[in-house]
Amino acid sequence: MKKTLLLSALIIGSASLHAEEFFQASLTPDIAIHSKNTQINGLALSIWGENPQHALALGLVNGSSGNSSGLSWGLVNYADSYTGVAWSFINVSRTSFIGWQDGALNVSQGYFMGLQSGWVNVAQEFHGLQLGFVNYSENLRGVQIGFVNVAMNNPWFTQFPDKLATGFPFVNWSF
Repeated sequence: MKKTLLLSALIIGSASLHAEEFFQASLTPDIAIHSKNTQINGLALSIWGENPQHALALGLVNGSSGNSSGLSWGLVNYADSYTGVAWSFINVSRTSFIGWQDGALNVSQGYFMGLQSGWVNVAQEFHGLQLGFVNYSENLRGVQIGFVNVAMNNPWFTQFPDKLATGFPFVNWSF
């Protein structure tokens, strides 16, 4: 009985190793150890990589497809849906981002919850803190701190459109 359980565990374990990989190295998404559809659960080193991942991604360009998480550190980070930390010169998320984006330019085209810190922070649906020289949000639920802060949904702007601009210097908020 013990041998059967051990053999079953080994078969299941080896099958799971083929479905998800621990290490990825890539020159481009198509020139890599694993295909760009393989989920990486561990470490991704790349010149330009793009995988669904729950990993530490280090490279010049780190792409995360699907629902990914972890820490991405490089010159450019882009993701479909990401949970974690993205440190880069340019960070872009398409659908959602939960965590911390830090870079010269941070862009969230969908839902963002957490902290954006950098020179320019742009978000569609933002919940949290934007900290930068220029902060912009279509729909802000949180605080912006910087030299130029724009929240298009701030209720003050609908009440007094002729007296207030759509932004404030230093601090802006909307809840």
